[in-house]
Amino acid sequence: MKNSSLRYGAEVADALRDGRPVVALESTIISHGLPHPDNIRVAREIEDAVRATGAVPATIGMIGGELVVGLDDAQVSHLAGAEGVAKLSVRDLAVAAARRADGATTVAATSAVAAAAGIGVFATGGLGGVHREANITFDESADLTTLARTPIVVVCAGVKSILDVPATLERMETLGVTVVGYRTRRFPGFFITDSGYELDWAVDSPEQIAEMVAAQSALGATQGATVVANPLPADEQLDTALHDRTLADGLALLERDKVTGKAVTPFLLSYFHSATEGASLATNVRIILRNATLAGQIAVASAARS
Repeated sequence: MKNSSLRYGAEVADALRDGRPVVALESTIISHGLPHPDNIRVAREIEDAVRATGAVPATIGMIGGELVVGLDDAQVSHLAGAEGVAKLSVRDLAVAAARRADGATTVAATSAVAAAAGIGVFATGGLGGVHREANITFDESADLTTLARTPIVVVCAGVKSILDVPATLERMETLGVTVVGYRTRRFPGFFITDSGYELDWAVDSPEQIAEMVAAQSALGATQGATVVANPLPADEQLDTALHDRTLADGLALLERDKVTGKAVTPFLLSYFHSATEGASLATNVRIILRNATLAGQIAVASAARS
């Protein structure tokens, strides 16, 4: 355990002390990413998927200003249903702690806290990235710069298709974030299997990823993250025509209603949920469950090397 200022759930504390595999999980999917009461059910299913691999889940969030690594059921339920839960990126953590806030951690904040806690693998749905028209708005997720300086494996389904995918890939290259496809050389687009963009590297097993992480540590040349892009099988993706139509309509609504910044992602995900009559929610759940399983397998493989 690297950071004594964090509060650890008992199961996570025991696992870290004993050197057993642990997988970090974000909490924004609970408070901002999914509707109630689906958020509570899915949060438990995600943790169960990690446990099924032999790893221990560590859902991270803030309760009353205290960062908790390994939220218990009551804390998860609180973040799922409470009013005014803050969406916390890295820059928000100290302010929220001082204000004794309740908060849900984004990819950036979860990655940073997990690394500070000594957790090397993190499962999420999709990364943040460069927003469309960022050449005008300069709107870019803090996920990218945080991952550039955080040594953690992030298992995801690429970046959300609501973003500028090629610009996001370019930024990750510039920032030195390693991106590999899991059994694919095509970068996934969250709801859809193939975003249309090629990757330089692919890996075929959790053991290969564990070996890659060990090599990164031995070389000592970079402290950046490794993004493992894990696409949905084509027969599990959101219907591509429905996806493209919903995305175009959602982007038009963003412009009409002048939604910007941190509000963009929850706005569009909510619109996808309503416009697709729940199909996007089902896809989102498949994504995170598959990523939780792969992350658990990677954590187990990495622990076996220790």
